[in-house]
Amino acid sequence: MKLLRAVTALSTLACATSFRFNGVSRLPTRYVNNVTTRTISTTSLNMFNLFSSPPENKIVYSNLPYPGDEMGVAALAGEVPSTSSKDPNLKIATFAGGCFWGLELAYQRHPGVLRTAVGYCGGSILEPTYGPVCSGSTGHTEAVQVYYNSDECDYNTLLDLFFERVDPTTVNGQGNDRGTQYRTGVYCHTDEQLESAKTRFKIEAENFKRPIASECMKADVFWPAEKYHQQYLEKGGRMGAPQSAEKGSKDTIRCYG
Repeated sequence: MKLLRAVTALSTLACATSFRFNGVSRLPTRYVNNVTTRTISTTSLNMFNLFSSPPENKIVYSNLPYPGDEMGVAALAGEVPSTSSKDPNLKIATFAGGCFWGLELAYQRHPGVLRTAVGYCGGSILEPTYGPVCSGSTGHTEAVQVYYNSDECDYNTLLDLFFERVDPTTVNGQGNDRGTQYRTGVYCHTDEQLESAKTRFKIEAENFKRPIASECMKADVFWPAEKYHQQYLEKGGRMGAPQSAEKGSKDTIRCYG
């Protein structure tokens, strides 16, 4: 009984350190000089570690290829930048469309997108790894972050691609993938992106009988995924058959390789 009371007290404390959006626990965020800074609590992380299997090895973000390395630096600092720190001419956008492998390849092919990385956003623990995220217990969704040259492609064309690839009426999933870790969304790094996205969502809502389920909101901290996930399909995927990442390629994307 004493143990039960202790667990209940810890659970209550964990719930008090975060808030929920569409059923997903989120940590509070504050915005400073166009860079989002997230106030981080470790209570939910400790609760996760208490009741889960041992965590996977931490991702060494410095070992990731650019831009994953600088994304990791930003995440550890609790920041959500709107441009690349290495090349400020490159703007950043984030999208979630089910399994991140296929969506990343689609954006790799998009003219004006110069860099991409896959990762996890919108969750309630620090430094998430693939196993816990896939279990659906961390609150993160698989996402793709793109670095694009706005002189070569407009943000609205990135939205075009999102809606070409995603059924925005599906709740918590795409295709055969189901779970909160596969929920879809457009996560905006600037007020201008958010305004464009909201306008587009209103237009798209007229094209469907069912309500839009995809999230549309300010971007949260983006944690880059493990190195082997980066450009996964271009490198061969599960079947060892590389898929073209050439700009403008119309080859069918085999989402699992």
